[in-house]
Amino acid sequence: MHAYRSENGLEAKAAVPVDAVTASASGLDPDSSLATSIAQVNRVAKARGLSDQDVKTLVDQQSTPRQLGVLGDPRVNVLKLNLALDALASQRLAQ
Repeated sequence: MHAYRSENGLEAKAAVPVDAVTASASGLDPDSSLATSIAQVNRVAKARGLSDQDVKTLVDQQSTPRQLGVLGDPRVNVLKLNLALDALASQRLAQ
């Protein structure tokens, strides 16, 4: 967990989402928790040359709430988020 906190610029005592440090049985889950996606905003923004706010906005846009308001946890489809990040980066380069 120390490595995850360090890699994502989190404080030493910051909570680490469980799905950030565990793997699914199949390793093919398309979603990450909303908490994990938010924790990675700063690192993703730096890696892609985007602002934290741009990445946070896309995370919010790609998030899915609990089903029926109570089932499951808020989540983000990582593939869709990456495609949206690619599109934004391409758009910025074209300007």
